[in-house]
Amino acid sequence: MNDKLCIVMPVYNEQDAIASVLKKWTTAMDALEIDYMIRPYNDGSKDRSLQVMQEIAKDFPCIEVRDKPNGGHGNTILLGYREAVADGYDWIFQVDSDDEMGPEKFSDLWTIRNDYDFLVGCRDGRVQALPRKLISFASRLCVRLFYGKSVWDVNTPYRLMRAEKFASFYDAIPLTTFAPNVILSGLVARFKLRFFEMPVSQHDRMTGEVSIEKWKLLKAAARSFWQTIMFSFKYAK
Repeated sequence: MNDKLCIVMPVYNEQDAIASVLKKWTTAMDALEIDYMIRPYNDGSKDRSLQVMQEIAKDFPCIEVRDKPNGGHGNTILLGYREAVADGYDWIFQVDSDDEMGPEKFSDLWTIRNDYDFLVGCRDGRVQALPRKLISFASRLCVRLFYGKSVWDVNTPYRLMRAEKFASFYDAIPLTTFAPNVILSGLVARFKLRFFEMPVSQHDRMTGEVSIEKWKLLKAAARSFWQTIMFSFKYAK
């Protein structure tokens, strides 16, 4: 019996890209003959993202659109993880809806999944501004210091997780957490889960806008660091 896969995809104001992204991932999954469902979560978009997704879903039964009030990226993916576990999926894959990382390398992770609990694509090739580079470095250092050695790209939005290994983690992390993926990467180290990482090409978005910039980015990073550190003490061995 094939493993069941749920793809969790947070969506916020991506009306120009989301149709193409959903079709691209559907085509890739069909080619692999996977038992899967794509769940794009509309996180209170202010544009026509929800309507575009609902139209696409009419033609693709493997796309199940979820709509929710705006709660941010962290809130949205955590909700998606929890619902996927509750619905009995064996594997959960998270990818963003901005088309910065495509499905071309997904098969490489899926093929070797039985040997690991956590498989990620580290973002490769994107030119980042200095503040984002510093935040990425600080996130990695934070995980290393408070949890242990984990994957290099601790906040990558390209992660395949064995549901049974992560279910208790999803429930323990508060829905108000800004960057739960960073904490999850830390827990992989703390509980010595088997992990695999490889570079996956990332390019700058062609449509839409980055939702957090300048001083808001630094403020969000500080919040993430604090939550990551505090959780490391609350969720002891």
